Amino acid sequence: MSNGIDGKRVIVTAGGSGIGRAIVERFVAAGARVHTCDVQQEFLDEVIASDDRVSGSLADVGEPKDVEDLVAAAVENMGGVDVLVNNAGIGGPRAALEDISYADWDRTIGVNLNGMFYCIKNVAPHMKAQKSGCIVNISTASAKVALPLRSPYVASKVGVLGLTHTVAREYGPFGIRCNSILPGLIDNERGRGIVANQAKERGITTEEREAEFLEFISLKCWIDPTEVGDLAVFLASDAGRHITGQDIGMDGNVEWEI
Repeated sequence: MSNGIDGKRVIVTAGGSGIGRAIVERFVAAGARVHTCDVQQEFLDEVIASDDRVSGSLADVGEPKDVEDLVAAAVENMGGVDVLVNNAGIGGPRAALEDISYADWDRTIGVNLNGMFYCIKNVAPHMKAQKSGCIVNISTASAKVALPLRSPYVASKVGVLGLTHTVAREYGPFGIRCNSILPGLIDNERGRGIVANQAKERGITTEEREAEFLEFISLKCWIDPTEVGDLAVFLASDAGRHITGQDIGMDGNVEWEI
């Protein structure tokens, strides 16, 4: 039985590495065509070379013109767009709020929240014209519990939830769905690096810092990036056709963060 993904035309932002790369791979495995973007040419070239159903653009989603060109290239290459996965994001500064520069605040909000607005703004007319579409926004489990010293990141990702709910209501009558995924502790080089760096800063072992993270995760688990990819595919599939306006954790239930 078809899952409704075969032949879908998908845009995934920041698909050259990390969670984005896993999302690209899972959509391709399900039979979709994918147009992705990245800010690093090397990563972009690697993901494009991985499968002939993948195309891409060098783009910074924090720049409106880059997003306009990205969507135009995706539509030209694939003949339209059925699914948008807003994955691109940056961690931003890690500092007390009063020590964060205006520029660092603006850049974090600009990529993590404005970038999603730019992408949805440019994709929405194509989805409205065909009276169907699926938008998946990647937020974070930190949006549920807050996280000291990460105010611009958390603020941007909480903003993603508000954007998701509003888009779901505004575009639902056009057959367009919008949901957010809230990943937890991601088991990849970046996630492991965060734990190691924080352990070094605090003068404890990596194992001790990992135990602190896992203490406040109900399932005591790391999340494989492919799990986020599989959830995005599910939301875009026929099985998810009536799911919209939801914030779905892929995090083992993060109860708190320190």
